[in-house]
Amino acid sequence: MHKLGRSVRFSINPFLSADSLGFNAYASKPSAEGLALYFELWVELAGPVDPSTGFIVNVTEIDAAVRQYAVPVFASRLRDAFRAARHVTFAELSELLRLAWHALHDRFGPAQLSTLTLKLSPYRTLTMKSPDSNTVLFSEKFEFAATHKLWNDQFSERKNFEVFGKCANPDGHGHNYVIEVTLEIRPDTGFNVADFQKVVSDELIEFVDHKNLNTEVAEFAQSIPTVENIATFAWSRLLGKFTSGNLSKVTVWETDKTYCTYSG
Repeated sequence: MHKLGRSVRFSINPFLSADSLGFNAYASKPSAEGLALYFELWVELAGPVDPSTGFIVNVTEIDAAVRQYAVPVFASRLRDAFRAARHVTFAELSELLRLAWHALHDRFGPAQLSTLTLKLSPYRTLTMKSPDSNTVLFSEKFEFAATHKLWNDQFSERKNFEVFGKCANPDGHGHNYVIEVTLEIRPDTGFNVADFQKVVSDELIEFVDHKNLNTEVAEFAQSIPTVENIATFAWSRLLGKFTSGNLSKVTVWETDKTYCTYSG
């Protein structure tokens, strides 16, 4: 079974009755006029590959279906909310994902929707895996700066440099780490993002930000602070600490080319 993902970018001006479709799908289409709400909807489809085309679905069909059937769902609800000066909650955003799922589910032949992810900003997403579930996945990114040295005292100096290369620098080196924390939440129970952020800040970021991980974080006295072990450490620090959701996974980026995800 193959899975195909496609991001469709669109903008909605909540104060207009309709948006200009525009001509630049890379930026967003509809393009909107003036200040607008920008979204990305990630559509993941699971299905067989057509041997005659090599496609699960031609991605242009995904673009067209999202813009014809899903974007109007978001535009209509969000315009109603803005005109009524009504706060749009995570529960309502989750309901919009559910409506979009139903609008799209039979549009792709034998391919089936696997997930729908609404990217609310470069740092925050909501993901639905099934329209029949009362939970969604909420993800948000945080950052911290830290230094580490990759070194195993059980290795010879030569072997350390063979295994860890430049990262075995005796004085260590630093990274601007990014960590994405994902919770499984029930939006209808009143998920509070500030409470979530405070837990991550108090239980994790404060322990690692601007620290030498090898010498200032006790947990790394017995393990090497690789990105893999940092992800495990982050999971252990956060597991069971959230009152309005269950920890689903953590992903740590050491650089924009290297990350590790851990889910227990």
